[in-house]
Amino acid sequence: MSDTTPIDLSNVDFHEIARRGDAEVLAVFLDAGLDPDLRNSSGYSLLMIAAYNDQPDTTALLLERGADPNAPDRSGNSPLMGMAFKGHLDRARQLLDAGADPNYANTAGATALHLCATFRQLDMARLLLEKGADPSLRDANNQTPADMARAHGFADLADLLRPQSANGSV
Repeated sequence: MSDTTPIDLSNVDFHEIARRGDAEVLAVFLDAGLDPDLRNSSGYSLLMIAAYNDQPDTTALLLERGADPNAPDRSGNSPLMGMAFKGHLDRARQLLDAGADPNYANTAGATALHLCATFRQLDMARLLLEKGADPSLRDANNQTPADMARAHGFADLADLLRPQSANGSV
């Protein structure tokens, strides 16, 4: 005999399911109509939580089910910006392949490259540049990612992020 009592969805922590990477359980709820762009009280989407916690299958599932790869949290940070902080290159590739904007800027005008510069994510910066990130974009303080890298003492990253003109010079 099965219990036909409906699940009280107010007791289900979908963001914890995404954090743990339980794609099979999440798929059941998505099949039942769960919004793939569901956000928690901080504005973090399921996709942002899954990618930030390096959950490849859950990230793929959410993207396949239509989660917005650019959906910002309350601070205006996108999932890709979280990857720039954490350095999860494979999750960043998943997001970029699904249409994440490498030049998306948060409410302070910072892009994923600005975060790479702050947290010395050299490999992530290379990936973002390969995918079209613009190193000449300035944040609300008029700083480019190279300016930020230089301010943090990351000369190698500052050199990589230095905007180039069409002929290869500054």
